[in-house]
Amino acid sequence: MSARKFPLIFDGHNDTVLSMAGGRSIFERSEEGHIDLPRAEEGGLGGGFFAVFLTDPQPEVDPDADPEARANAAMNRYLDEANRPPMMELGYAQEHAMAHLARLFRAERESDGKIRIARTAAELQRNLDEGVFTMVLHFEGAEPLDTNGDALEVFYQAGVRSLGLTWSRQNRFSEGVPFRFPSSPDIGDGLTDAGKQLVRDCNKLGVMIDLSHLNEKGFWDVASISEDPLVATHSNAHVICESPRNLTDKQLDAVRESGGVVGLNFNVGFLRPDGGRDADMPLSIMADHVDHLVEKLGIDGVAMGSDFDGAQMPTELRDATGLPKLMQELQDRGYDDEALRKIAHGNWVRVLRETWGE
Repeated sequence: MSARKFPLIFDGHNDTVLSMAGGRSIFERSEEGHIDLPRAEEGGLGGGFFAVFLTDPQPEVDPDADPEARANAAMNRYLDEANRPPMMELGYAQEHAMAHLARLFRAERESDGKIRIARTAAELQRNLDEGVFTMVLHFEGAEPLDTNGDALEVFYQAGVRSLGLTWSRQNRFSEGVPFRFPSSPDIGDGLTDAGKQLVRDCNKLGVMIDLSHLNEKGFWDVASISEDPLVATHSNAHVICESPRNLTDKQLDAVRESGGVVGLNFNVGFLRPDGGRDADMPLSIMADHVDHLVEKLGIDGVAMGSDFDGAQMPTELRDATGLPKLMQELQDRGYDDEALRKIAHGNWVRVLRETWGE
C-alpha cells in the first residue's frame, strides 16, 4: 500500500446498501454509484455510517436504477409536504430494514476480514489504525421502530448505533423537511410524545441521534431533551444554500454548545447557493461550507457526510476516488495536518466515544 498524503476519511452518511440491494457488489470495482472497496481504497475512504433507508412501497423509479436517478425521483415526491405518500407501516418497514441489515452482515462475513462493523468507538479507531474498512449501522428514519421501545432494544443488540429520527417525511416520532428551495427548515410540528421518549431511550442505550432531515421544531425538541452532543451527519450551512435540509446559524450555535458535529453533505443541491442541480460546480463551494461550519462550530465540530450512493455528486469529485481532491482543496485553504485529521475522521471518533460511552 502506497503512503497516503491525507488521513483516512470516515464518512458520516452513505446509501450504499441500496446499491447492494440492486445487485451491485461492494467488493468489485464499478462505474456505477460511488462506493465499493476498490474505489474506497483509491480515495482513502476508511468506512462510514451505512444507512438503512427505506423506499416507499411501489417506488416511482426502478430500485436497480442509477443512485442519482433514485435520489432525484425520491426528492421529487417530497417537494411539497401536502402531497407526501402515506405514513409507512411498521411491518413493511421492519421487513425491509432487516433485509438491508442482513446484506451488511453478509458483506462483513464474506469480506475475509476486509470489512468490520464497529459497535464501539474503540473498535472504530482500531480499524482505522489498521486500515480495515469499517461500517457503523445507521437507520435513516425511525420507521422500523415501534412506540414501545422493543424494536430499538433488538436492533441495538444487532449493532445499530445511530438513528436519524426521520427522512424527509412524517412518521410516528417526528417530521422531516420537504425538498424545496429556497426554504427555512421551520416547517411542520415538533416531536410527538413517542419521539420525545425515543430520544430518551437512545440516550439511555447509547445510540447517536442524527438531526439531518429533521425539521427545525424537531431539532429544538431534541436539543432540549438529549443529554448527548447534537449531531447532523449530512447537512450544510443554510446561510450559503437556503435548503431546508441545511442548518441555520442558530442551530449551528446549539450544535457547538453541545460539543456536537456536522458532516458536510456533498449533494449538489445542498451546496450550490442557487440550490440548482448542475453538477458542474467548483469544489471551492464545498470548501466555503466547511469554512462557515468551522467558523460556527470550531475545528472540532466539522466532519464529512457525503451522501454517497444517495445523492448527486459534483462532477469534479464524482465518487469515493475524488475525496483527495476535496482534501487538497481544504489544504489549499490553509487547513493543517491536524485540522484535516479531525475533519477526516477524528471528530467522528470523538463524538461517538462521548455518545456511546465506549
